[in-house]
Order: sequence, then structure tokens, then C-alpha cells
Amino acid sequence: MNISFHIGFRASRQQKMRVCGSIPELGCGEPVMAKEMDCTDGEHWSLRLELPDEITEIEYHYILTDADNKVTTEPWRRKHRIVFDCTASGYCLYDYWREEPKNIALYTSAFTKNLFAHNVSEPVHEQLDRSLIIRLPNPRVQKNQRVALTGNQSCLGHWDTTQAKLLRPSGAAEWEVCLNADEIRFPFEYKFFVCDETKHVCHWEKGDNRVLTEAPSETCEVTVISEYPYREDLPEWKGAGTVIPVFSLRSEQSFGVGDLHDLRLLIDWAEQTQQCVIQVLPMNDTTCTHTWKDSYPYSAISMYALHPMYISLYGMGTLDDPDRMAYFRKKQIALNEKEEVDYEAVERYKTAYCRAFFEQEGAAVLSSNDFNRFREDNRKWLIPYAAFCYLRDQYHTADFSQWGKDAIYSPFRIEKLCAENSPAYPEISYVYFLQYVLHSQFQAVSNHARRKGIILKGDLPIGIHRTSVEAWTDTRYFNMNGQAGAPPDDFSAMGQNWSFPTYNWEVMEEDGFTWWKKRFGKMSDYFDSFRIDHILGFFRIWEIPLDYVQGLCGHFRPALPLTVGEIESYGLAFKKEYTSAVIHRKYLSELFGEQTEVVIDHYLSPMDADHIMLNPFCDTQRKIRELFEGHEDEVSQLIQSGLYALANEVLFLEDPYGPGKYHPRISASQSYRYQELTKTEQTAFDKLYTYFFYERHHDFWKATALNRLRPLVATTEMLVCGEDLGMIPDSVHEVMEELHILSLELGRISKAFGQEFSDLKTVPYYSVCTTSTHDMSPLRTWWEEKPERTQRYAGFILKETEAIPEECTPEIAEQIITEHLHAHSILTILPLQDWLAVDHELKRKDALQERINIPADPNHYWRYRIHIPLERLLQASEFNQKIRAMLSKSHRTNIIT
Repeated sequence: MNISFHIGFRASRQQKMRVCGSIPELGCGEPVMAKEMDCTDGEHWSLRLELPDEITEIEYHYILTDADNKVTTEPWRRKHRIVFDCTASGYCLYDYWREEPKNIALYTSAFTKNLFAHNVSEPVHEQLDRSLIIRLPNPRVQKNQRVALTGNQSCLGHWDTTQAKLLRPSGAAEWEVCLNADEIRFPFEYKFFVCDETKHVCHWEKGDNRVLTEAPSETCEVTVISEYPYREDLPEWKGAGTVIPVFSLRSEQSFGVGDLHDLRLLIDWAEQTQQCVIQVLPMNDTTCTHTWKDSYPYSAISMYALHPMYISLYGMGTLDDPDRMAYFRKKQIALNEKEEVDYEAVERYKTAYCRAFFEQEGAAVLSSNDFNRFREDNRKWLIPYAAFCYLRDQYHTADFSQWGKDAIYSPFRIEKLCAENSPAYPEISYVYFLQYVLHSQFQAVSNHARRKGIILKGDLPIGIHRTSVEAWTDTRYFNMNGQAGAPPDDFSAMGQNWSFPTYNWEVMEEDGFTWWKKRFGKMSDYFDSFRIDHILGFFRIWEIPLDYVQGLCGHFRPALPLTVGEIESYGLAFKKEYTSAVIHRKYLSELFGEQTEVVIDHYLSPMDADHIMLNPFCDTQRKIRELFEGHEDEVSQLIQSGLYALANEVLFLEDPYGPGKYHPRISASQSYRYQELTKTEQTAFDKLYTYFFYERHHDFWKATALNRLRPLVATTEMLVCGEDLGMIPDSVHEVMEELHILSLELGRISKAFGQEFSDLKTVPYYSVCTTSTHDMSPLRTWWEEKPERTQRYAGFILKETEAIPEECTPEIAEQIITEHLHAHSILTILPLQDWLAVDHELKRKDALQERINIPADPNHYWRYRIHIPLERLLQASEFNQKIRAMLSKSHRTNIIT
């Protein structure tokens, strides 16, 4: 088979154009093996090849190489693709150098496989002596619409749209039409439009007619012309949705906690109200202790396994024993009547039901073809996960360092443990069964969402549990001597310590970030969009030494710590004692009050006449925590809190990876040590601090993030969003914009320097706008927290200068939400609590019960549950009509015209 590639591109004298493709003749995807093209005028490039007849399709892209062999690829990472007709012996391909389209978000699976999905099938063209195939990218075509072609040809009705040729969907957001080349007269003028199924014109593409001036070669049977994307002349697309943890859902069929059946009902409600996105929190298994402490959804023990509590017992089936069913029905009613999730009771009784169902149906499930296919497709993670669960329960701890000979992961030993003839197999197979049921139910829900035109948006935690499957099996990827967290911010004055191990990025980079690519890939099994939790972790993570409980004395990693010479160049004489926790005696009463003398006698030692330090038995926060464990009285809590604060009393932290280099302690100006500096020293420290935290790392962190995120984003078709709140370097928005990662924008928090609230009409288009997140007070609670701030907010956002009500009434909530719906962002996704705030009947009586998480509390119990069943929400016709009207007025309805 003969094939020729053609592309127009004005290159410099030093540059060469090459074709890099999926077949050996084009280098098997390796740029160094790509085929060089010919060019006589510096602009028109061509390559002719003779290919074996057994080749049925090719994926390829164009690259430019210069004299130094530097490779420049097409900016748009989508590859060209051709499927060959076995009856044709010659193909001519005319392409263009693909720049990224302006509406690139619409080419993600959120749109191509969901909102604007079309069934793609291989071409079935009529047999022609010579064919002219025209291809066109156009993502914004509704499910009941088509792209059509008309022009100055008889076969196209001479611009009569009723005789236009309909294009067929040939790929994600790609359309094509096959014409008889012998019927075309040149010059060939044509234009595309979008129409309904009756060829009624919905809209034309803008701009002049497209023109082909030269006839295809008479010796080429099939000519394929790849056109530039459809020239859209429509308002920017916008959508709206709801965010809620799945565990927070409630229905008549759930079992004390939200489950996958409830998620299906929420999707139905989203469709009814013409929303297009449902965002959830992480759904991975977090089971470490079998207690309420496992309720923290961002502390996964597996990056693949789903949490068993999300199984829908209603969807799984009933037990044959009527007495057992009556028993579980009684427990279900009791658990569903509770206002909040009773995590431990839910796990206990749902587990008992699942075991009973496994006893009844397990053998049939495990012998089914679907199960065996699932097990084979997922065995690389499923076997270690099942073994982990088994050993965790056998040893009564998830701390694998306590597992004897299994403390060090051995694939051979684990395969043997999980073999069907192993004594452990009954328990191992039960874990398989749970994950199979979860996967089957979740995929069914995901497919249901796609049919309804609802984008499911997942959440990717930045970290994993310190005693997780991956920390056990892939230890080389993690730094177990560090703890990931977040520096101080509006949510937590002491910072946050998540206790996750930090990543050994250097090791991860050695194998092309395979670990992360697998995580992204698993998300795509269920979601068409996802949020990267704490995207700053790809720039730098806040790493806290193991000795600390709070997050204040951490440091950024990677970072560029300061040498002593650099510190002193700012006018501050460096003293090693700045790195030791020391406090002046005069400040002790502020920390310990009436207990000051007791603390001095028992916990402190003098350093000199004026300064005092912690005794060796309590000289770290971890030692202090262990010392006061179990002491809940007020005095003990006061002393523990004061000792924690004293342990933070440093001005610099020595870098653990580079001795002799130092990080200024964050928020150091609020420390007692800082107060002891002279005015000159404080000025020098302030300059050094500002440079270190706001200037020094800009280019370094930008390059770091691009190196990590670019290859990862390139591997997924999903719409990628990022949580970019907190202490944000300027480089973050630059990287997110370059990689088309949607930012997170809140009306109540401005990212603009010196501005308290956001101007929602100027937020980036590629962003997600919201009223609050799971880490914040919901709208009504926030309104009442600080009246003076609320008054300023009302003046800025609502243009209300008069005194405002103390309570956030439904009318005020509707005003605020309307402002967010009119934001410039592509998506506005609101917490379900805030949607309900606009309705007098449906809102929760006590707004304080709507809080999901308190970040400052590392032991927070995640148990929030909506107060009304979803069945009632589906029947709330007046409320649902109000939401539809609000979306229609803000042009965010999923009914697109």
C-alpha cells in the first residue's frame, strides 16, 4: 500500500520536519527513529512510503528537529489517526500543524464521552474509484445534533442546506465525510454547519468559506484532508453542578451512610435540575483501625481499592433467610434515623450483611466470567491489597512493620498466601468479592451518569496513609522520615500535619512517573473529570519532621535553603541557637498562666539567666503528645498546648538533606524569638523572609511542577482540575494555565493581593467557582461567624450598603449563589448544603450541623450527612424549578442551544 503525508509549515533552514508514528516504518513512536520529510520550498513537506498490506491503522504526529537534534512536537498532544480501507491501495494525507484549540477543555472526556458524546464506528464508505475524505474537529455538538457540509457542488446541492452531506462521528470530537472525488469541480468552496436530525441549521461556523483549489492526485484512491477545527461562533460554554461526599448522601435504601445507589439518585436529581456535574470526595478504602478514625477520606490505604462502605446493599441483593433480612432491615432503619454517620456501626453491620451475602452467593460470583475477567485485569493491585487486608486483621494493626516476616513485602510469599489452595483464601476471596461488587456497581453508576449527560468528577488525594498498601509494596517511592502537611493559612494557624509520608520524586521520575500515571488511569474507570487535591504538592510539599505533631515547623521540599553567608548578607548575624527551641522567662506566663511554676519545675531547664528550654524527656512535640496521652483534664491540655508552642520557638530550621543550610521558620514574626530581635535584626529577617518565601523559588518550583505534571496530564483524557488554595506561589497559576488545569475560585477568598473578596466576573474562564469547600464553613455558618466581615462581603459582592440580617436567609443565599453562577468560570460547582440554603423548607434548621471538616483538628470525625432523603429532593418540584431557573438565567443549564 502506498501512503503519502503532506503538511504545510514554514520552518527555519536548520529545522527538519519528521513523521513519528505507531508503526516500525515511522519509528514506533520514538522521535529519534521518525521519518524525515522532503521539502523544496521551506514550507510544503511530504513523505512517501510503501507499507505492508497487513497494516490496518496508524497513529502519528509531526515533529520538528533542529541542528542540535532538539525536538519540537505539535502543541496539541492529540495524535493524527488513519484507519485504512483494505480495498484501497493508495492514500494521500493532508494535515496541518496542530496548535492547541482555544476551547481545549471541550476535547476532554467530560465532553467527548459525556455531554457531547456520539457513537463512533469505523467508516463504511461506499466503493468509489477515488474518494475525498474531509475531517473536522468540532467538540460542541449535542447528542441530537450533527455536523453538515455544504458548498458549490452539485453533490452538495449548491449551498442548499437540505441537500448538505452529514458528517459521521469518527473519533472523540472529530467528524468526517466521504465524497466522490470524481464529482468535485475545483475550486471547491464549502462550509460547515451544525444541524439537528432534520438538517435544520442550528448554527454556522464563522468566517469565510473554506476553499480547495487543487484536485486530488488521479493516481491516489483515497485523499484525506484534515481541516482546521470548526470556527465556533457561540458564547463560551458554561455549566453548573453539586459537590458532596458520597458518605454524606441519604436515601430510603441506604444503610446509615451514602452509597453508590444514592450517587445514582443524586445524578437523577442533577439531570432534573439541568446541572451537568457531580463532584465527590475520595472514595478509596481508608480502613486501618476499624474505628471512626478511618472516616478521614483523604487517608487512603490503597490508591486503587474502593471503600467497602460504599457498596449498595440494595443493589447487591437480598438474603434468602427472612429472619436475617428482618434483622438487617431493623438495623438499617435505626442507622438511617441517625442525623450523622455512625461510622463504626455502619461498618459492623454492613460488613455482616456482605459476609452473609458472600456466604450465600460468593461461590457463584467467584466462578463467573465477569469476576474472573475483573480479577485478571486488576491482579497487580488486587492481590497485594487483599493480602494487606488479611494481614492487617490477622495482626490487628495496619502498621506492617509489626507483621513479622511479612513486614517486608515479598511478591512470592504474597502470591502463595493468596493462592486458591491457601488456608487464607476464604478471607482473600472475600476481599476480591467486595472489590468486584464495588467496581461493578460504580461502573454501572458511571455509565448511568454518561447516559444522563452528568459529568462525574472525582478527587485525587495528594498523599497516602503511612501504613498503606503502596507504602508496603513500593517503599522506594516514599520518604518515611517526613510527614506531608500544609503551612499555616486561614484554616489553621498552626499549619496542618496530615502524617502522610512524602514522595521520593527523584525515584518516581526514574520510571517516568508510572506510579502517578496508574493513579490517573484508575480514576478514568469511573470519572470524566477529577480534582487534584493540594496541587501545590506537585510544586513543593510542606514536609514536617517526624518529631513534630503540628505543622508549623515544616519546610518546603524541594526548596533552595539558605547558606549562612546568604543569611548574613541580609544583615542578620546567624546564631546556631536560632535553630533550638528556647524562650525568654518573661513569656512563660502567657503560655502557662497559673501553671507556670509547675511547668518550670517539671518540664523546663534554664539555658542562661533569662532563657529556658525543654527537658530531654519532653523536648519534641511527639514526646509531649505521648507524655500527655490519655490526660484530658483542662490543666493537662493547657500544659500540653504550651509545651507544643515552646517546641515551635525557633527562627530557622536546618535542612535535613543539606546540613549547614537553613529554612526560615514560617510565621516566625509571630514567635517570641522574633520579638527578642532588635529592630535592625527584625528588618533584616523580614527582608530575608520575603525573599525566601515569595521570590527565591518562583522559577525553581515552576520548572519542578512542569516536569512532574506535564507528562501526567498528557496521559489522561479527563478534565483536570486543581485545588490551589492557601499559600500560593505566583508560578502556580502560570503552570495551571499552561497545562489547562482548572483552578479553584471562591467569592469569599480573593487571590489578588490586597483584595479581600473575589471579583467573580474576572476569575479565569478555565476555573471552578464555588461558595465553599469541605474544609470550610458552609455558606450560612460562614455568614454568621464574623458580622463585620459579612457586612464588607455584602457591600463588595451584593452591593448592599445597608445593615444586613444576622442570618443568611434563603433570599440572601439565592443572591450569593446567583453571583457565583454568573462568574466567568467554565464551571460553578456548589456544596449541596449551599443549594439547600435557598429554600425555606429544605434547608437544615441548625446550620452548624452542615460542617464537613475542621482542618485545624487532625482527629476530626468525618460524619456529616444530609438531613433529607434524596427521594424527597427528587420530588421537591418548586425547589428544583428554582434551580433550573437560576441556571437558565446564568446560561449554565445543561440544555445547550
